[in-house]
Amino acid sequence: MPQSIWKGAISFGLVSIPVRLYSATEEKDISFRQVHRDDGGRIRYKRVCSVDGEEVPYGDIAKGYELPDGEMIILDDEDFANLPISSSRAVEVLSFVPAEQVDAVQLGKAYFCDPTGGDIKPYVLLRDSLEKADKVAIVKVALRQRERLSMLRSRDGVLVLQTLLWPDEVRETRFDFLDQDVTVRPQELAMAESYISALSADFDASEYSDHYREALESVIEAKAAGREVKAPVEQAPDSGQVVDLMEALRRSVERQRGDKAAAKAPAKKSTASKPASASTPAAKKPAAKKPAAKSGADTVKPARTTAKKSGRAKTA
Repeated sequence: MPQSIWKGAISFGLVSIPVRLYSATEEKDISFRQVHRDDGGRIRYKRVCSVDGEEVPYGDIAKGYELPDGEMIILDDEDFANLPISSSRAVEVLSFVPAEQVDAVQLGKAYFCDPTGGDIKPYVLLRDSLEKADKVAIVKVALRQRERLSMLRSRDGVLVLQTLLWPDEVRETRFDFLDQDVTVRPQELAMAESYISALSADFDASEYSDHYREALESVIEAKAAGREVKAPVEQAPDSGQVVDLMEALRRSVERQRGDKAAAKAPAKKSTASKPASASTPAAKKPAAKKPAAKSGADTVKPARTTAKKSGRAKTA
């Protein structure tokens, strides 16, 4: 478990639930360093003042806000300390709302809430109450010296605090195409719905992976081992550009149905092999009559009969 980034309490009415927050996600991107191409030496940067050209120690660096006219307003720690921010050790519950009413575009970083008190009953009570009511809690919390609107929900038995963007942080949808009058024909809508239906399935995150990162890791491993780096095989481009919308939708539906049929082909092949295994015991039946045979001629006749039967079976 990574290091906790926050420690405080959730205020559930008059009940206080002490918790620690842990990052619920981690970036899997491969990080690079800027280096000198000739010798691999790392490139380092100096903090240099643009006025006097001197390097500035980290302790002498302050936060500045540049006004439209270019004037710089310098803020010190005292200026931030006097801001009306809520306690940095409390998660204040504001309301309980249906989860579907929270716009996904507002969702930010998620944190696991780990109960720290000896009595975890208040934690379990809030978790179970949210699940039974099928709602999430809208809360306020101060993280890294900034007040954040957040959402508290239950996931796999753990309370998750997920930050939300403030309403004025979401840009308005101002695009010219929204003013255009476009009519979609019923046939086009029906074909699009067919394609959606063909691709419909339950979401399983484990079915998806970052192919770019996997390929990049292979390149790094190959270069580290001194092996030749092989270029990936590119997929053949789609044959012909389809201009007609209905034709493009029709081909999309057919391709998806073909992919599904191909995916089911192995299962059908294994099913078709069952009759062959079932016919094996039948071929052994004449051999079971051999002990009853009194002569070699009698032994040959059942074998001929069996051959004829197997020939009829092949004809059928």
